[in-house]
Formats: sequence, structure tokens, C-alpha cells
Amino acid sequence: MSHSNDNLSIVKVDNKKLLRAYIDFPHDLYAEDDNYVPEIYMSMKDLFNPKKNPFFENAEIQSYLAFRDKKIVGRITAIMNNNYNLHHKSNVGFFGFYDVIDEYQVSKLLLDTAMEWCKGKKVDAVLGPTNFSTNDTAGVLIDGFDEPPKVMMTYNKPYYQTHLERYGCVKEMDLFAYILYTNKASEKSIRLAQALEERLSRQGITFRNLRKKNFTAEVDKLLDTYNSAWKDNWGFVPMSDAEMRNMGEHLKMIANPDWLFIAEDKGQVIGFGLTVNNINEITKDFKKGRLFPFNILKLLRRRFKTRYVRILALGVKEGYRRKGIEAIFFAKNILQAKKDNIIAGEVSWVLENNPEMNASARKLNSELYKKYRIYRYNLA
Repeated sequence: MSHSNDNLSIVKVDNKKLLRAYIDFPHDLYAEDDNYVPEIYMSMKDLFNPKKNPFFENAEIQSYLAFRDKKIVGRITAIMNNNYNLHHKSNVGFFGFYDVIDEYQVSKLLLDTAMEWCKGKKVDAVLGPTNFSTNDTAGVLIDGFDEPPKVMMTYNKPYYQTHLERYGCVKEMDLFAYILYTNKASEKSIRLAQALEERLSRQGITFRNLRKKNFTAEVDKLLDTYNSAWKDNWGFVPMSDAEMRNMGEHLKMIANPDWLFIAEDKGQVIGFGLTVNNINEITKDFKKGRLFPFNILKLLRRRFKTRYVRILALGVKEGYRRKGIEAIFFAKNILQAKKDNIIAGEVSWVLENNPEMNASARKLNSELYKKYRIYRYNLA
């Protein structure tokens, strides 16, 4: 143990027992909060397991718990993501999984510890929170605390923003979440998109759903599109084959092929839209995020019967943008939502500096209803 003040101490997470405590800490922190949704314990355990998460092939982390006497009062992970620095020609570290009681001195101790670790890696600045990268969950919720998060989105108390800014973290980027109510979606946009689809098909650009029986081959095709469609986005980290397959395996359980739209030009994938059912509606009541013994059956039985969905990824390769392909994906989502009695879809997250996606979301009558923020802390 090190850094002790006011009975506060920092402990490195370096064994299974501490990792379990680390994963479970938010359940106690948010025990009284109706909007809190526990993370699935098994997924979190796999996420932190270098044997199961290919992220570790190009990254290293160190997790910490803050204790007051024997009680956990906060957690944080310091992250070095070599793929990110390689892709952006940058020299930054990251922090993630930042959860803390409402006491600034605990936050300060956690952040000092993470910054110290990153300093040891000779980086110029630290960004976060990212859990572990922008391919995972990311950002501090700064606006829109009145309802639970959608699947694979973060949630926290308003004081997180206060603590981080008091510490000296400055805004690096805001991430927007829009809500698109099925009954408010612009009918005109849908009609235009359908006319557009007919026009594009005459040029050899066609749309289809994911073919589930060739799941792995389909995921491989999407990897290339994902890495090239997103490559210029702020914060983007290219996924390795292993990471994409790993994500594919995780999504396989919750992804409904009816909600995965693929655009092809003469058989070559040029864009896709991935929408997932908001399983948070089901897992919200899973005590400590445990699936076994009975919750796994509940999840499998109800995973496609949610009231909400989340448009998780929607991208088109360069050279094919501004042809309206994004609009067609959105229209397909709305038509599928009507079919499945979906109340609304969350479009998230959209970078604040992405004019095309923000404009597309607004054109359809969706409303900006949550904001998340990624911070930077300069070390140099």
C-alpha cells in the first residue's frame, strides 16, 4: 500500500479477489440510483483478461482501488494504448473505469495515481475516461441524467464532471447521443431514402442484411470497412482482426441480423449500420450483473423484445459519402423499428465535430438528449 492520507490508501489490483471487488464497486456506489444499470460481470471479467481480450496485444494497463480503512471508495485504470499512439502519431496515455464517491480528495488521489503511472510511460498528456479505448465504452455523462443509459453507454453522477474539472482536466471532445422516436421520425425522409435506394441500385449499390450463417466471414468483411470508414475520426483506434472477431463474438449473442444493414458496390462492402437491442432494459435488474443461474435464460428469451434500440455504428467508406447511403441506413432502422414495435432508437455516440452525422440525425427529427465528455490532462 502507498499514498496514505486521512486513512485513504491506494491498492494495485493484482489478484482475482481485488479484480472482483474492482468490478463490483459501482454496484454499491449506485445502490440507491434508479437509473444505474450493472455491467455484466462475465463480460467485465473477460475484458480485463489478457488471455481473452486481444486489446492487450498492443496495450498495457494498471488498475487501482482507493480504500478508506477497509472500505472501497473509488477505482481507476491507467492505460497505455500503443495502437492509438501509432495511428494518431501521438504520445498520450489514458484513464478509464473512473468511479468514485462524492469526495474530491478521493478523486484527486485516484487521478494522481493514474497520472503518475502514465508519467512513467513518458507521455505528454492523458485522455479519458475510455474503458479501455473508444472501441469500448467512453466518456463522462455531463448532460441527460434523468434516464438509464442505453446498451454499452456509460452512466455516472453529475459530480464526476465537477471533480475532473477541478483537478485540471479540460474538455477534449464531446460525444452526443440523440433519441429518435419512431412515431416522430420524418416520413418525408423515409420516402426520399427509398427513392434514393432505387436510384443507387441502378448504379450497382445495393443494400442487404447480415447473413448469420456466415457470421465470421461477414464480420471479417465489416472490419475493413470499419477501419477505413472511421479512420479519420477523432479518437479512432483501428481494430485488429482478433479484436474485431472478439467483438463479433460478444455481439453475436445480442445482435439481431434484422438490424444489421450492409451496403455493397457490386458485391464489395462499402458501409454498414449496426443497431442493437437495448438489453439494458433486461439486465437492469440483474443483481451485481451476474448471469447465472437464471438471468442468462431471461436475457436469451427477451434480448430481441426490447422497447428501445441503439444505433451503435453507422459508417460509409470515403468516396461513397454524400450519396445518401447514411440516410438509407437511418430509414431502414425506422422501418424495422415500426415492424418490431420499438418506441425509439438512440443514435450514439456522434462526435460533436461530425457535421454530416449530426445533420442526418437532426433531419430525421431526432433530439439531442445526452452529452458525454472526454477530457485531456496535460502532463508536459
